[in-house]
Amino acid sequence: MKQEAPLHALTAYLPEGTFEPVIAYLTGYKVHLTITRERKSLLGDYRHPDSRGGHRISVNGNLNKYAFLITLLHELAHLVTFMHYGNRVASHGKEWKQAFSGILQQFVGKDFLPHDIEAALRQSMHNPGASSCADDNLMRVLKNYDKRKENHYFVEQVPLHQLFRTKDGRVFRRGEKIRKRYRCEEVSTRRIYLFSPVYEVELAV
Repeated sequence: MKQEAPLHALTAYLPEGTFEPVIAYLTGYKVHLTITRERKSLLGDYRHPDSRGGHRISVNGNLNKYAFLITLLHELAHLVTFMHYGNRVASHGKEWKQAFSGILQQFVGKDFLPHDIEAALRQSMHNPGASSCADDNLMRVLKNYDKRKENHYFVEQVPLHQLFRTKDGRVFRRGEKIRKRYRCEEVSTRRIYLFSPVYEVELAV
């Protein structure tokens, strides 16, 4: 379910000091913003203007303030890219990366963000991932600002052969690391899945 987000209500979701520069983008491009419940497959979404209306962005409302800001800026970069190139370029190609880096530069060095997040963002700006979730280092840092959930860990923190449960209730056994991901077996089906090292799971005890 999507919740309409009056622009002034954004102050509750954003780090202190970032409301004005964010609102300048939203009003300048006449963005229709919605804040959603948690979605397992994505943190945010951008839809370009069509018969249903103008620019539309949605962001998960359960994110901490820093993750919310970065996800919103990620989607704004899609908007800026669309304005310049339409659908003629890859969704996370060099044009989007350039737009995202340009937007991020307006939010670093301003004391809006903790030093560890700013350092991770500066590193990411050189070659930003397809999302904050695609940048493992940035994801680790952002997770430090989440409310701690009992018995929840990153896959990389789960001991070898330990059972863990995903958000949808499926149970897996953690296996070896294969390049950048972990090879895990679903207990009920014996099927193998590859997990990001910073995917959050619950230990099955």
